[in-house]
Amino acid sequence: MTMHVATEDTRGLRLDRFLQTELSGHSRAFLQKLIEQGRVLVNGKLSKPSHRMRLGDNVSVEIPPLRSLEAASEAIPLDVLFEDDDLIVVNKPAGLVVHPAAGNTEHTLVNALLHHCRGKLAGISGVERPGIVHRLDKGTSGCLVVAKTDAAHQSLVAQFKSRAVKKIYRAICWGKFGQPNGRIDTVIGRSKSDRKKMSARVARGRPSLTEYRVLKQFDQFALVELTLHTGRTHQIRVHIAHIGHPVVGDAVYGRSRSALHALRSTISVARPLLHAYKLSLTHPLTGKFLDFEAPIPADMEEIIGNG
Repeated sequence: MTMHVATEDTRGLRLDRFLQTELSGHSRAFLQKLIEQGRVLVNGKLSKPSHRMRLGDNVSVEIPPLRSLEAASEAIPLDVLFEDDDLIVVNKPAGLVVHPAAGNTEHTLVNALLHHCRGKLAGISGVERPGIVHRLDKGTSGCLVVAKTDAAHQSLVAQFKSRAVKKIYRAICWGKFGQPNGRIDTVIGRSKSDRKKMSARVARGRPSLTEYRVLKQFDQFALVELTLHTGRTHQIRVHIAHIGHPVVGDAVYGRSRSALHALRSTISVARPLLHAYKLSLTHPLTGKFLDFEAPIPADMEEIIGNG
């Protein structure tokens, strides 16, 4: 049983959305199922996923015991940066979905991990996300850590929640930056015009902070290093677009196809050019601070080399 209290930052969120912020290692669908099963109480009473959180609401969550998962293992090659009995860190390639979902149950990172780890992954209540404590979008490459035991899973979830994990990304972004570095400090929430998108131009949202540093400026674009201080959905893509320098290749938050055409005339851009470059965390068992680094992928190196 875990206990959670609504704060000013989470006041007004739906109960299922609130639980997503508190239990980031679990999908919204899984949390909704817990609510429907009566495993979630708000101030000691049953509630609905649509319940709007009030300041000071006390939420108790009962997470059922582990049981085996149904996702199939697949012999998909993995670029392993680190592995021991407690966790594994991989360099996820662009184009690989992290975990199975409706309509996409095969050829994911989870399927590859199930094969690689041979049953030594953490999983909760049959959710097809064994050991997954954070995620990268399909088009994003780079460092991703996965827990191999339930104890490691709990430790890593707590580290991500407390922002003890350091995440540094590199991206190729449009335009010439006026300043070599800066902070983007806004709220991020669901866009009112398109519910599939997030936006920094909302009246109410969750506080979000990204720091950036221009590593190299080119004529049309720049190589930028970005440090995440919060972990909102699409945070880097939303923030960097918010200041007028969207990630090259980002069809959701980026520029029009005609603007991208000039770059594509000489270089192939098949995804948002965003890479999880560094990941730093504390080992769940030994307490040792660990740093991981994933090399810049070939498609980004090609553009940098031809810039």
